[in-house]
Amino acid sequence: MGNRVYRIVEADRPGFGALIFFHGVGGSAAGTMANEALREFAEREDLALVAAEAALDDWNIPGSPTTYQADAVDELAYFDALLEKLEQETEIDLTRMFVAGFSAGAMVVWTLACHRSDAVAGFIPVSGTFWEPLPGQCGSLDADLIHYHGRQDDVVPMQGRPVADSHQGDLDVAFALMAQTSEFGTSISQERSELSCERRESETGQRLELCTFAGGHQFQVGFLQDAFLQLSANRPNRN
Repeated sequence: MGNRVYRIVEADRPGFGALIFFHGVGGSAAGTMANEALREFAEREDLALVAAEAALDDWNIPGSPTTYQADAVDELAYFDALLEKLEQETEIDLTRMFVAGFSAGAMVVWTLACHRSDAVAGFIPVSGTFWEPLPGQCGSLDADLIHYHGRQDDVVPMQGRPVADSHQGDLDVAFALMAQTSEFGTSISQERSELSCERRESETGQRLELCTFAGGHQFQVGFLQDAFLQLSANRPNRN
């Protein structure tokens, strides 16, 4: 795809959806595909697994440390090109397109939720959010967003931390920013297995939810399984 790459495993059945996954720092599309549990999850859900790949060893997103910055790298343009290519060259049901990511990859997911919220059916970031300064404003949240985060995470703490000449954003502030884009109701608390979740829903049915767990900086396929149970992946896109 120009000078950028991605990998894909398509589902066997017609009308399949897709899970686009963004890796963490130092990861790769090949590394994503080596996660057998992730591949098995996608297969069970009739999803193509699409592994995105950073141009460098990290994603170039606003506010990230200058050691990783590259002016020629535009992640929004990469995402747009990836969606266009998938639409042109696969039989993916575009109403069943979801985006997930871990750590730095989750930071990309939050950026997409802010600037491309009408492009997919749902966002599932794990252990990562915006860098400071957060966007001044985001577009209307036209998809669901469920975030998973360890309460003992010391790599990307929920309140953020300084990294080189940058600073990770505060997760509560990120949620407040996204909540401004739509009219969301009162928060509803729910315990699901080992997850403690706080959910808000908009009048049009969009779901904005934070689920925390006892643990550190980690990704589990079980988080995706929980998200898909909540989002009912087979429902029509509401956009």
